[in-house]
Amino acid sequence: MNLIILKPNKENLQTYLVLGIVFLSIGFIDIISNSFLNFNITGFLPSIISYLSPLILGILGLHFIRIEYSGNKTLDQINKNLNSSNINAILSLIVIFILIKYVPSLLNWAFFDANFLGNTKEDCTGNGACWVFVKVWFNRFMYGMYPDAEQWRINTSFLVLFGSIVSIFVLPNKFKKYIILFLLFIFPIIALNLISGGIFGLKWIETGAWGGLSLTFIVSAFALIFCFPIGVFLALGRRSDLPAIKYSSIGFIELWRGVPLITVLFMSAVMFPMFLPDGTYMDKLMRVIIAITLFEAAYMAEVVRGGLQALPRGQYDAAKSLGMGYWRMHFLIIMPQALKLVIPGIANTFLALVKDTPLIFVVGLLELAGMIGLAKTNPEWLGMATEGYVFAAFVFWIICFSMSRYSQNLEKKLSTER
Repeated sequence: MNLIILKPNKENLQTYLVLGIVFLSIGFIDIISNSFLNFNITGFLPSIISYLSPLILGILGLHFIRIEYSGNKTLDQINKNLNSSNINAILSLIVIFILIKYVPSLLNWAFFDANFLGNTKEDCTGNGACWVFVKVWFNRFMYGMYPDAEQWRINTSFLVLFGSIVSIFVLPNKFKKYIILFLLFIFPIIALNLISGGIFGLKWIETGAWGGLSLTFIVSAFALIFCFPIGVFLALGRRSDLPAIKYSSIGFIELWRGVPLITVLFMSAVMFPMFLPDGTYMDKLMRVIIAITLFEAAYMAEVVRGGLQALPRGQYDAAKSLGMGYWRMHFLIIMPQALKLVIPGIANTFLALVKDTPLIFVVGLLELAGMIGLAKTNPEWLGMATEGYVFAAFVFWIICFSMSRYSQNLEKKLSTER
């Protein structure tokens, strides 16, 4: 009998399954009754044992069903993924119990008891979320203080951007280089002039009125477009045999990586104008975009350098044996292989860049998080900060998850595993 309890085996599979299911069932009933019925079926036990009883019962249940190669496909999958050891069993149960205890309450707050209809704070009743706040301020969350009648200009700019990016994946390879050149050199000029106005009869809109999610996209898009090529050249410069280029690149990278982004933003917005000649003016948004671009380029340079160092020396020698010069060798042979190796690192840097954009709030630019901070201080909507920040978190999660999934698909497509 001791052997049966200590070491379950395949010969007594049915007995162990019954014991395991019984103990697991009692554990789940205990946590569910505690969470939703305010009834503790193990309340007669000492308090600490009663509190841990669902976990103890669950561990016993998983122990009884932990049978290798049982022949039952479902049981083998459970043991492989959730119950391969005592530690995994404990962690699996803790996660499941937390979900049982807190997810229903979260769903009640976010959906079932939430308020979706109305136009004022008084329309929100009960203990659920007041999504009326998000609905009323939605336009401002998207466009900031940008005039309603001119918002088509922002929409047009982003449609051109997304259309250009999509065309890179659709059109033949011979057109891709022209689209990339368009995105790097022509699109930024067109987009900035279209959004800011002042030409072709368009009304001038100062950058102080730009805001919301559109400003998040503007800062992220321009920083993403420019930080990657700058990072590539910095990585090449750091590996250069020319001392002036090598140590200049090292100094630049270490300088920007050695200070926090919030300090860089403060310097670009407040201190930098003091060093400009009299009569010289550079828009605050432009200064912020340049600061974020250079900051992220330093991190991108180190990611790319890691890929360059991962390539064997034979790749360089083979390219040189074909008579290739420095630039042809790197851009046709070395760089494509190096970038494939560091796709996860590049994606991670891009994700960090997108998530760092709310920091521009400290210099007076109201992107999505900044607009929510402004909206929550409105006397008519005091106390609505939670709903606003949950909405912002969901938006950022959608953006970052989409980028992460794309990078994983790209990594799989290019077979970067070695």
